[in-house]
Amino acid sequence: MSTPGHTHRLSPLATIHPSSPSRAWQTRPHPTLPLLATACADKTVRMSSLSSFRHLSVVGGGHKRSIRSCAWKPGSGPRGAEGGTGESVLFTGSFDASAGVWRRWEAGSGHVKSGEEDEQDFTRGEGEQEEEEEEWQFAVVLDGHDSEIKSVAYSGIGPFLATCSRDKSVWIWEELDDDNYETVAVLQEHEGDVKCVAWHPEEVMVASGSYDDSVRLWREEGDGEDWGCAAVLEGFGGTVWGVEFEPVENVGRVGEGEERKAAGPRLATCSDDMSVRIWRRIPKERKEGPAGGVKMPSILKTTSIEEEWVEEARLPQVHERSVYAISWSKITGRIVSCGSDGRIVVFEEQLNSEGTDGAIAQANDGGDSGQSLAKGTHWTVVAEYENAHDVFEVNHVTWAPRADKGKHHEGEEVVVSTGDDGEVKVWSFEAEP
Repeated sequence: MSTPGHTHRLSPLATIHPSSPSRAWQTRPHPTLPLLATACADKTVRMSSLSSFRHLSVVGGGHKRSIRSCAWKPGSGPRGAEGGTGESVLFTGSFDASAGVWRRWEAGSGHVKSGEEDEQDFTRGEGEQEEEEEEWQFAVVLDGHDSEIKSVAYSGIGPFLATCSRDKSVWIWEELDDDNYETVAVLQEHEGDVKCVAWHPEEVMVASGSYDDSVRLWREEGDGEDWGCAAVLEGFGGTVWGVEFEPVENVGRVGEGEERKAAGPRLATCSDDMSVRIWRRIPKERKEGPAGGVKMPSILKTTSIEEEWVEEARLPQVHERSVYAISWSKITGRIVSCGSDGRIVVFEEQLNSEGTDGAIAQANDGGDSGQSLAKGTHWTVVAEYENAHDVFEVNHVTWAPRADKGKHHEGEEVVVSTGDDGEVKVWSFEAEP
């Protein structure tokens, strides 16, 4: 569907059938294979192919209630893949208050499987499907939360899993070795249901968004035995449904500057107040040395874990109701969002045109200007699609590498959306002709 004034368009590419018989909460692309894992309300995770857009298998039997969230372990996949370990590891968070760890050995893991080979591995006749599903082993159950788990995330740099719950807590689990996890922190400063967690891509730091209308940033204190709150982001007009850090590949992509690089990856948030916001860290300054000199920005760890984060930008307000999820492309730096209004929206950060004031004043009224405190850049809407799942809410959206036969070039991406109708839809994203 083309919208006047937009430079790109989202177009329906495929709907994966059969769909879930109940609400589909979230879809996560595999780190190295053309696979999608979808967390569903029927207590299962449904696997599907990005190369053929076919449903492949149902992974279930481990949870007693709806699976609300899932996350792949970084490095999952064949040994021939980048960082591949020879097996796929999937984490699940359920309304039964437990988290699960699932393992699947990748047959023929000496090389990276093509989409067709992957399809052959997963596709079986009816008599063989049950055997295939048994290859996913429910290896570990992590108990401790007092209520529904809403989100799970595994750190990209350290052996840590984060879970958050309706019990207002964030738990940090350390993976000691295969199938052995230890609770290292129970963080309980939120005053409401914790909806989402996400790890910083370069540091052992996790962000959490809550029903208490705030985001908290948590990290290790001192020698690493204790965890504490490093920052609280406030000013939201409702529940924070999603948090996601900027991929490392994007830092400084638009509006390069030493200040932005020193601050590191930014944080994107989405909320009940219909906003999508970008937050950045203010780098700590080194103290003057014995010989004096200029203070230089630094993010080196000091004795205090406290940090200052500020709202850098509020993206154009397009959504008319709660924004449930955001995804930050590591290839282009674009952000895609979805929400209860059924819209999917793609935003792009752009350099200000010549003659535009470099430090645009931020719009605090939630308007659609997309203004920013960042010097030299602003955000704009480049594509949107209304009623993406008909009359149903869109619960989740994510970027994924395009892997089907219609792929035009390396680095091409698709958007994958997940809705209350139980469907997983794949969307092409292309420039307007």
